Amino acid sequence: MSTTIAKKIQMVDLKGQYQKIKTEVDAAIQEVINSAAFINGPAVKEFQVDLEKYLHVKNVIPCANGTDALQIAMMALGLKPSDEVITASFTYVATAEVIGLLGLTPVLVDVHPDTFCINVAAIEKAITPKTKAIVAVHLYGQCADMEPILALAKKHNLFVIEDVAQAIGAEYTFANGAKHKAGTMGNVGCTSFFPSKNLGCYGDGGAMYTNDDELAKKLKMISHHGQSIQYVHDIVGVNSRLDTIQAAILKIKLQHLDEYATARNKAAAHYDKAFANNPKIKTPVRAKNSTHVFHQYTLQLVGVDRNKIKEQLAVKDIPSMIYYPIPVHKQKAYQSERNLSANLVVTEQLTPCVLSLPMHTELDEATLNYISSSLLELINA
Repeated sequence: MSTTIAKKIQMVDLKGQYQKIKTEVDAAIQEVINSAAFINGPAVKEFQVDLEKYLHVKNVIPCANGTDALQIAMMALGLKPSDEVITASFTYVATAEVIGLLGLTPVLVDVHPDTFCINVAAIEKAITPKTKAIVAVHLYGQCADMEPILALAKKHNLFVIEDVAQAIGAEYTFANGAKHKAGTMGNVGCTSFFPSKNLGCYGDGGAMYTNDDELAKKLKMISHHGQSIQYVHDIVGVNSRLDTIQAAILKIKLQHLDEYATARNKAAAHYDKAFANNPKIKTPVRAKNSTHVFHQYTLQLVGVDRNKIKEQLAVKDIPSMIYYPIPVHKQKAYQSERNLSANLVVTEQLTPCVLSLPMHTELDEATLNYISSSLLELINA
């Protein structure tokens, strides 16, 4: 039987995480304030270099947020209005939002029933002569199946953009044994440093990564008003930069990223064991060719009222979240005839049954026991 727990349970415990690195973070912030180099200060370049080394990628281009990263990537790849871009419907709207914002055509496809990542067979069926790019979303913390996606892109001469907002640090293994970090396999990877992300700052932030030096130059130009030399604007750009204070914080937190992934996996393993063999709870499936960094721990509830369970958990002071209750293809802004007529069976099966439990670096055994025992009581009642 579950009992009450003294410590307030958080979906993401940023305060607890901060307390462990407070001295380092406070010193880094103070150093930026003392220098007054708030824009493009030394910490931005230092973080960029550190992240390049961590990811084993040639170029990291910091920017203001993850949505900007996606937009700048599509601009840099030269995508034009009416070009089709294929991505998953079961994701956060930002992925499709930038496609629409640039006058491109979002083509929304289904996901794999086990990993929730974009389905390669669905991508192939959706390709037309107008298709120019694929956005592979590494959902919840593990990589989409990149090897066949890259092969498909090569066959049809398509760009591949990786949305790494939820999976920084995850590693994909190819059939030949080669290992690559999420975001470093396609033409460009795009990530967010929103505070709740696995590598999160204390405000907004984002970055793009690429091994293509020419593309990197263009990404950097676009993010700086289309200029490579001050006051000389060769292409249309935007204003999107990572603040120095945020870069200083990220530089500290990057040193702990693998440690954070270990803590998240430990919490996920606890949940897995607690819910094993319960026919009403389907725990997350780990892809054989990808590590999982558990940005979210998302269950499928079978044969029970998901919304009621969520409400009952809240009564027990246990937060939970639904990612995502309405798929993108059913959102008014993206309801094209093509997307509405698409056969997104898995996506429509997932939306009424997924539920994400608290997942962060500060979950202790007592909290995990209370969450899992409480959910089991409610499910089996």
